[in-house]
Parts: sequence; structure tokens; C-alpha cells
Amino acid sequence: MSSANLFRLIFLAAIWGGSFLFMRIAAPVLGAAVLIEYRVLFASLFLAVIALVLKKPLNLRQHWQHYLILGLFNSALPFLMFAFAARTLSASLLAVLNATTPLWGTLIGAIWTRHMVSAKVMLGLVLGACGVALLVGFDHVSTKPGAGIAIAAVLFASFNYGIASNYAKQAKTVEPFSNAHGSMWASTLLVLPALPFFPAPGEPTIGIMGAVLALGVLCSGVAYLIYFRLIQDVGPSSALTVTFLSPLFGILWGMLFLGESVGWYTFVGAAIVITGTALVTGFRPSFGFLNKAKTA
Repeated sequence: MSSANLFRLIFLAAIWGGSFLFMRIAAPVLGAAVLIEYRVLFASLFLAVIALVLKKPLNLRQHWQHYLILGLFNSALPFLMFAFAARTLSASLLAVLNATTPLWGTLIGAIWTRHMVSAKVMLGLVLGACGVALLVGFDHVSTKPGAGIAIAAVLFASFNYGIASNYAKQAKTVEPFSNAHGSMWASTLLVLPALPFFPAPGEPTIGIMGAVLALGVLCSGVAYLIYFRLIQDVGPSSALTVTFLSPLFGILWGMLFLGESVGWYTFVGAAIVITGTALVTGFRPSFGFLNKAKTA
């Protein structure tokens, strides 16, 4: 991994960690449905401009069903669940619980393929569950009214990401940028029917709309471009490192901008969840550019 790609990786983690901050700011005012409709619409428009510049067609006739499935499980449902939970839970807790996504993906994959997981993977799953239990058990936010269903919503969101990742492995091959672009438009259509039933509880300010714009363009549109560039340059395994870094930024942004209190259990729980995720994914950090620098 070059120093440029290391910077992209850290920047991507900071962006995705910031998504929980922006949702925490906007969700109480806009509600889940309106917030996410704005998010996926802004992301769709941004990616449409990029697609026009890069001349990347969507080929809707061939792939519309694929985009709908991916949009449902990889964007619409999880985004709605996170936005719903953001009205109650802290940005820090949202970020750490999101790190369970690879755990769900592995568990779903084992059931999907009917293959028994190894002892190492099983240990990782157990550690992940223990880390979540520690966070939920000690975090004072979990005692607030509605916190239980909010935590369940976040875990359900991560579960949907797991479904999407396993579906993507079995689905027909579609260019990654088109996957992002097409699934965002599909999500925009899927969330739209919910708007009359879940109107915004408050009037958005300029600051709220700024957070929404950042959530859509920066945390969805720009983040996808960086992520796909990393996959192209360093491969999916190294790009997966963002899973371990984004919770740290989620905790940091919550402390700095929302004044969230973070106890020892947050860091210990996050460390346990991340360790479990590393075991499940078989991730081994590789920093070849450091070794090259040492031998230069």
C-alpha cells in the first residue's frame, strides 16, 4: 500500500465515521424516511454527474433487478434503520455496532452455503457478540426509552449489509461504479413510498440541510469513489481495513462535535468487536510501503 493509498484509506474511514455524526444531527429533525430519501437522492445525482463525465452507462434493461435487490439490502433498509436509531443512540455507539457487519456477513454466508465455520471464525463471532454485549450493557444511552429497539435496528442494518455482501458474490458481475450508481437510484425509488407515512417531525435549518448534503454527497458519493479506487489499487482485502478504522473516527467525531461522553467500555467493546471481525475475515495487516522505506 502506497502512502497515497494509505491517505485515501484514512480519509475514507474519517468520512464513513462521520456519517453517524451527520445522521445524529439530522435524524431527530427530519426523521428516518425524509433524511434517507435526501441522502440517496443527493448521492444519486452526484454519481450521475460522475457517470456522465466518465461515460459509464447503467444498462438498466439488463441490470434493473440487480440494482433493486442491491439497493434494498445495501442502502435503503440499512440506511433507514441507522437513521431511525440515530434519533436515540450516540454516534459512537452507532459506529461501533456497524463494525459487526462482517460478522453478520460470515454467519449468513455459512448458512447460505451450508458450510461449517472454522474454530477461528467461531471464536471471532463469539468475541463480536461479547463486544456488543459489553457496549450495550455499560453504555448509559442504552437505558434511554426506545434504546432497545434502536440497538436492534442497528444490528438489523448490519444484518442487511451481510445479506447484500453475500448476494453480490452470487450475482452476475456488474462494474463496481455502476453497482453504486444504480443501487442509489434504486434506493431513491424504494424509500419514496414511505415519505407520506413518515413526514419530517421538524423544520430543517441550513445547518441540518448541510449535514444532509454532506451525508449524501460526501459520505455516499465521494466515499464510494474512494472505496472503489482502493479496491482497484490495493485489492478488496486491504480496502477492508476501513471496517476497523471507521468506528474510531465515529467515536472521535461524536466526542469532538456532539460532546458525547465515552467511557472505558466504549474502547474495550470496540477493541473486542474489531478483534472478532479480524478473526472472522482472516484480516492480516500488511504495510508493505513501510518495509520498503526501511530497506531503502
